[in-house]
Amino acid sequence: MRYAFIAEHRDRFRVRAMCRCLAVQPSGYYAWQKSPLSQRAREDARQTELLRQAWNDSGKVYGYRKLHDVLDRGETSCPNRIARLTRLAGIKAQIGYKRRPGSYGGKPSLAVDNTLDRQFDVAAPDRAWVTDITYIRTMEGFAYLAVVIDLYSRRVVGWSMQSRQTTDVVLQALHMAVWRRKPKQRVLIHSDQGSQFTSMDWAAFIRAHNLEHSMSRRGNCHDNAVAESFFSSLKRERIRRRTYKNREEARQDVFDYVEMFYNPVRKQVRNGMLSPVEFERQQILKAEGV
Repeated sequence: MRYAFIAEHRDRFRVRAMCRCLAVQPSGYYAWQKSPLSQRAREDARQTELLRQAWNDSGKVYGYRKLHDVLDRGETSCPNRIARLTRLAGIKAQIGYKRRPGSYGGKPSLAVDNTLDRQFDVAAPDRAWVTDITYIRTMEGFAYLAVVIDLYSRRVVGWSMQSRQTTDVVLQALHMAVWRRKPKQRVLIHSDQGSQFTSMDWAAFIRAHNLEHSMSRRGNCHDNAVAESFFSSLKRERIRRRTYKNREEARQDVFDYVEMFYNPVRKQVRNGMLSPVEFERQQILKAEGV
């Protein structure tokens, strides 16, 4: 595979320089060029091309585990082999980033118990939702995105984006979730202690729609880890790879990511490598005995 890498990049770099970096002899490379490829080398090249295509189809966000799942649906392959091929081809998952340390606000005006208590695995849909808000930078100024996620399938069931970080943006996201899902039982909705979630309007909406509020402990992002994880995926897989001219362009791209990729397509390890939509569909079929 080192020789294959040199052959693929010889139009960009000198052969001897690449041989020196990869610790191979130029004579070996030229001898490899003249000899026919072995059956294993041809198979490696074929599977590498399939992996690159699947990686591109994912928006270049899947790592070797999810790529193995994609490839394994059509042919037999082992994870170690896929890991080797992706490493040699420079195919890898997007790397996340850490939140800057610091202080985030004072004492909230209203706080409730942490009822969820990091119980992120639930047995049925619309039993527990998590919500949070983040910002997206555009050339027009910041846009603020609020989401509501069902812990059962990790599906984004509600979202809203506005130019101001007010209570209205989180209320619109929660309103979408209630309208879409129409829960028949009381739903636990978990948030942090941000000002949007401690307002009187938020509390009134919770009461009016038969929801139960749960809050993270002050300054503890791990209590809302699922929402934090979603924002991390969104930003590393989409937001930080774009430059938005205005808020409307950012909103359209978020719509594309959430509704066209994340919910119906993006594989979730927790869902057995199924997307949130497909996971819910298969669970319904199982319940119906199909």
